[in-house]
Amino acid sequence: MEVEGMDEEGTSSHSGHLHRRAEDLQKTQQDSECPESSTCVENVYVDKKAVDKLTEGLLSHYLPDLQNSKRALQELTQNQLILLDTLDQEVTKFRECNTLLDLNSLFTEAKFYHNKLVSIRKEMILLHEKTTKLKKRALKLQQQKQKEVLEKEQQREKELERERQLIAKPAKRT
Repeated sequence: MEVEGMDEEGTSSHSGHLHRRAEDLQKTQQDSECPESSTCVENVYVDKKAVDKLTEGLLSHYLPDLQNSKRALQELTQNQLILLDTLDQEVTKFRECNTLLDLNSLFTEAKFYHNKLVSIRKEMILLHEKTTKLKKRALKLQQQKQKEVLEKEQQREKELERERQLIAKPAKRT
């Protein structure tokens, strides 16, 4: 926008620009009024002071509103940047909260698996104790079986010995 740089210097350059625009407009009107076949010799002269006053009036009417609009836009832009920063901070906070929730779930899961591991360990200890008892009992049973087998064997040998003694022996001739 050309309004930004308009101070006292800008007003004079802008009025010159408006003056040229007015002259161009006059020429356009003259050209449109004249038929193409005839030549227009009529020139309209405009007082330069009147153009300057009209320009100043136009600027004094619209320039304050434009400057107020410019300030409002700058303020809105600044507020928008502040809101964007705040929004970015809130997004960061939400990400941190999600990270904390993930950590909490990981700790909960770790606690669950730790308890499961402890219970498995207890079960293994109980199973180890039971197998140890079963091995001792199996060893006792094996020893008892061996003892019974040995006793049966000794009993059989005694019976065989007894039978041998009971068998009649022929007497020896002397």
